[in-house]
Amino acid sequence: MNDVFNETDLNRPPKTLRKVHVMGVCGTAMAALAGMLKEQGLEVTGSDQAAYPPMSVFLEKLGISVKSGYGAGNLDPDLDLVIVGNVIRRDNPEAVEMRGRGLPFLSLPQALSHFFIRDKRSIVVSGTHGKTTTSAMAAWMLEHAGLHPGFMIGGISADFGTNYQVGKGNFFVTEGDEYDTAYFDKGPKFLHYKPELLIVTNIEFDHADIYRDLDHIKSHFRLLLDLLPDQGLLIGNHQDPAVQSLFPHAKSRIETFSMGGEGNWVSEIVGFENGFMRFDVQHNGTRFGRFQLPMVGGHNVRNALAVLALGHALGLDPENMKEALRTFKGVRRRQEIRGIKNGVIVMDDFAHHPTEVRETVRAVRFAYPEKRLLSVFEPRTNTSRRNVFQQVYPQSFEGSDIILIREPPDLKKAPEGERFSSRKLVEDLKHNGKQAYYFPDTDAILEYLLETCRQGDLVLVMSNGGFDGIHGRLLDSL
Repeated sequence: MNDVFNETDLNRPPKTLRKVHVMGVCGTAMAALAGMLKEQGLEVTGSDQAAYPPMSVFLEKLGISVKSGYGAGNLDPDLDLVIVGNVIRRDNPEAVEMRGRGLPFLSLPQALSHFFIRDKRSIVVSGTHGKTTTSAMAAWMLEHAGLHPGFMIGGISADFGTNYQVGKGNFFVTEGDEYDTAYFDKGPKFLHYKPELLIVTNIEFDHADIYRDLDHIKSHFRLLLDLLPDQGLLIGNHQDPAVQSLFPHAKSRIETFSMGGEGNWVSEIVGFENGFMRFDVQHNGTRFGRFQLPMVGGHNVRNALAVLALGHALGLDPENMKEALRTFKGVRRRQEIRGIKNGVIVMDDFAHHPTEVRETVRAVRFAYPEKRLLSVFEPRTNTSRRNVFQQVYPQSFEGSDIILIREPPDLKKAPEGERFSSRKLVEDLKHNGKQAYYFPDTDAILEYLLETCRQGDLVLVMSNGGFDGIHGRLLDSL
């Protein structure tokens, strides 16, 4: 590979690239990028604050040497390029050494765009919720059609067994994250991905640590729309007011989708049977077909509708698309059953925003109406540790029989006076007539579950983190 550029001077002459160091390599996306670079024949090293399984094992299998902890000595003398993750601060010793030596460096989005997207037809999936599932579904539909796309998504695709693929075809699917890029680039990651086809699933307020309000977020989505070429395509959720507000700013063609409402693509759920959501689809008022999806919840049908609009725009065969949806295995940590022990189902989900929690609980309740549902929630993100959604979360657990709320970990990371109160959430849930309990830590939750769980229960664990391994620990102890 060649044409490596310094982030601060994209016009300087290219140089040959042989050896790359990835800072923050144990992050899901950073590890994927490291693997992609390794597949291209490069020598790749990495570092992270703490390298531990499963990511350390994953990287070791790829032949990528990882240093645990950051230090100037981790940067080899003959490095050609450094990739800087957004967990890296300016005063990180490796970042200081990198700048002091004048090493070329790129952010993850810059590197992904430069090395893997720039010669492809770029498909970007953006939005507050549903990005990972929709991206994985789009990648699988293209793969099923024999197009062998490249992709990088924010979770492990069960169809591919990985969250990335370099790809041999003409398409690259990217999960377009609106979070900031790096310490030297505070703009959203998705502004680097040069979309030709763009899906916007929904837009809500999130990432309270970097965005002031919903209008601030929408302003960056408008910048994303500006990147679409005139011959490009915006596929947007017609039922989301914030997404609708973007349509007048689009210079490209627009296709809209909705559940039972208006739009170019409209779906209506027929029912749930034998593990499949069945739904009918109309395109511009004409019946397009009946489809099956082995996932639960109207939000996943909506994701599928966006992917059908994408596939149709690319000229894919409707029967091929139908079979792709029917065989889609989903993404790990999205309603993933981690195990069943003594009649107790333990399910893992990435839900953390109140809308995601609400839709996940609703979907699981719909799929398992006969089960006693124990919803376990860890408010762990930079936003959920803040009180911005304090009054919203109490409405997100409808359908749960028992609700267990953990004290937010690392609560001191949230500004004093803006911190979320798990105790207050429990009080509000009780006021709404719910059986809810507060717990200071994971061990206390585990103890309660072991005392309380009985045959026929479903334990739904929701967190964007590992939750101290509660899933495996519970299954081992039941």
